[in-house]
Amino acid sequence: MDLLLLFDWLTRDGKLLLVAKVVRTFAYGFLSVILAIYLKLIGFNELLIGLILTTTLLNSIIFTLIASLYADRIGRRKFLVIYAALMSISGFVFMITENYIALIIASFIGTINITGAETGAFLTIEQVMLPQTINNIRKRNTVFAVYNMAGTFAMAAGILLSGLPTILQQQFEMLDPIASIKLLFGLYSLLGVVMMGIYFLLSRRIEIREGEKKNKVSTSQLITTSLSPQSKKIVIKLSGLFAVDSFAGGFVIQSIVSFWFFTKFGADLTTLSYIFSIAGVLTAFSFIAAAKIADRIGLINTMVFTHIPANIIIILLAFAPTLPIAIILYLARMALSQMDVPTRQSYIVAVVSEEERTTAAGITNISRNITQAISPSLTGIIIYTFTLSAPFIIGGMLKIAYDIALYGNFRKIKPSEEKQ
Repeated sequence: MDLLLLFDWLTRDGKLLLVAKVVRTFAYGFLSVILAIYLKLIGFNELLIGLILTTTLLNSIIFTLIASLYADRIGRRKFLVIYAALMSISGFVFMITENYIALIIASFIGTINITGAETGAFLTIEQVMLPQTINNIRKRNTVFAVYNMAGTFAMAAGILLSGLPTILQQQFEMLDPIASIKLLFGLYSLLGVVMMGIYFLLSRRIEIREGEKKNKVSTSQLITTSLSPQSKKIVIKLSGLFAVDSFAGGFVIQSIVSFWFFTKFGADLTTLSYIFSIAGVLTAFSFIAAAKIADRIGLINTMVFTHIPANIIIILLAFAPTLPIAIILYLARMALSQMDVPTRQSYIVAVVSEEERTTAAGITNISRNITQAISPSLTGIIIYTFTLSAPFIIGGMLKIAYDIALYGNFRKIKPSEEKQ
């Protein structure tokens, strides 16, 4: 039996988007673990590694901005196909060369994700398409939960694959660590091609309705003419708060946590693959829990009251004396920290009108990507100057400040179904 047939409230396009999400996040899973370690193995120091990680996030900013301005006018499917092609090209470049300039360019043009949680243009476009693929508005929270859960399970499977280079080195003594990791970059490139094929199958029903299409030609027009005054106020304030959260999150993205485990405790790729894979499974189940909790207590309450404990734990992680304690703390954190993801996505599209969704999602995601792009370079400097664990403390404290501010500003602004 086709598992996707269980989702009879979801259209064919919605199911294709789920498959694309699975393929993409599977690739992101192993890449987020191996990238920083690979760069260290080929001779880059912490500052250069931080610069490349930042470059991958700059890509998210620019491509999300372009998608926000033009995807509704030119075509959402066309943009998804182009971005999948660039994803394939970037993986191929990482596979064939170790030249620093070439890797910087590949990081910039491709959609290389190193955060352990999806960001960027794919997410922005698919986020606004998903509500058009359900038959019941009350399934909106559920579809975002399923979308993120499917992706996180796939990412967990991809993370497990990051242990493959170690296995290959054990089986084939002549295969060195660098060559074994390059095989995964080749797989990443291939999966980009697979995604292109999936996006070609999408129907025109995922595009914005013709009567709602707008000519968006500048960033200022994106904000001033695409949103009503009420929506503009909400989106700008949310963007500012999300920027703080994302800046803080940039200190503890998965590539940096992987680097931390590798450097502080000597954890190898196989061990790391188990840690992050289990974390992914816990995160995936938390998405469904988040949807059910949000249906009961509201989206903002769910975002805040699950996020604060997770951020306290990430601060405690900085002081973990042994690898087993560090693993326990990290898994506890990951069981809670991503519950705000589907609820945040659902909240954004719920508090604006349908024709404003691409703009709202684009602006809020761009604000997140801009500030998150800064953090990895600062993390490299902080680690180089102070201690390996200092970024966890800084990130956790900033995130708690964000949670308090979000609750104070938005606890009374509710989606229509929460007012009933």
